Amino acid sequence: MLTSQRKALIARRLTRDGEIVAKTLAAELELSEDTIRRDLREMAAEGLLKRVHGGALPLSPPLPDFAARQSVATDEKAALGARAAAMVEPGQVIFLDGGTTTAALARALPRDIAFTVVTHSPTIACELERHPTAEIVLIGGRLYRHSMVTTGAAALDAIRGMRADLYFMGVTAAHPTQGLTTGDMEEAAIKRAIAENAAATHVLLTREKIGSASPWKIMPLAAATGLIVPGGMEPEVLAPYRELGVEIAEA
Repeated sequence: MLTSQRKALIARRLTRDGEIVAKTLAAELELSEDTIRRDLREMAAEGLLKRVHGGALPLSPPLPDFAARQSVATDEKAALGARAAAMVEPGQVIFLDGGTTTAALARALPRDIAFTVVTHSPTIACELERHPTAEIVLIGGRLYRHSMVTTGAAALDAIRGMRADLYFMGVTAAHPTQGLTTGDMEEAAIKRAIAENAAATHVLLTREKIGSASPWKIMPLAAATGLIVPGGMEPEVLAPYRELGVEIAEA
């Protein structure tokens, strides 16, 4: 098999399966594992996939800046936000992550019950400025402008001193084997700390984030309580996530 044919096969398998395991593919094609690894390295250098230990994953889509993301997939984000907001019960303490999808959730929060919202995102706090029944707690720290959230030691100390009933997490990618990931090391650490201090963690996922991976791991997929995904997803796309025992709510 020619190099170009192998690479075309790898691209098709990556689209179909969401991952490439070098050892498995080498055995199937009766080639050396080094040959497959070389193909994967070259494809990664060409920007066609993401190399990981033992194989490869699809590239997570590059994220535009925060302002630009506000106009992307607005209907999908509104549906996800409404589905998440319906989970909130009177008297709960909920933690809202930063991001444009959780901003849609903030706008959908019930206005006839009392609860507390903790967030490390000034933009989320501003979304709730006129909410009639929500108590707002804003966590400070160093501002990570790309996601408009605070990070660093001050933020971590404050997060470890609280306990949330629900954490609505935003990520840049979710993959059955690579887990929940994001593009910044410190942001990943903050998200992990919030999840560790929450009774339940639900992850809001727009369609393009499912099946991809970003550089920094937050936690394994199975560590989340549930995923909130767009309605009408193909069953075969969601099957690997269901097999991990994670609840899936469709918006």
